[in-house]
Amino acid sequence: MTVVTLMWEARAAEGRGAELLEWARTRPLPAEPVRRETFTAPGDRVLVLTWWDAPYEADLPELPEPAPELVTRPVHRWRFESHGA
Repeated sequence: MTVVTLMWEARAAEGRGAELLEWARTRPLPAEPVRRETFTAPGDRVLVLTWWDAPYEADLPELPEPAPELVTRPVHRWRFESHGA
C-alpha cells in the first residue's frame, strides 16, 4: 500500500485565525481520505494534512484557496510519500 500525504497550509489575515481554522475544519472534500487532521501554529497559521491510499502521482482532492480577504498569502501545498516508521 502506498500512502500519500497532502499538506495544505495557510496564514490568516490579521485577527481572522479562528475564522480560517473553522473554514478549514468544515470544508468538505469530494472523497474521504484515510485520515485528516487540522493543526494551528503561531502567526494564525492553519495546517491540514490528509492521508490517502493512492499512488504518489494520483489526482487527489485538495482543499481550495480560501477567500482572499481571509488569508495573507496564497496557500502552500506539498505532497509526501510515506516510507514507514
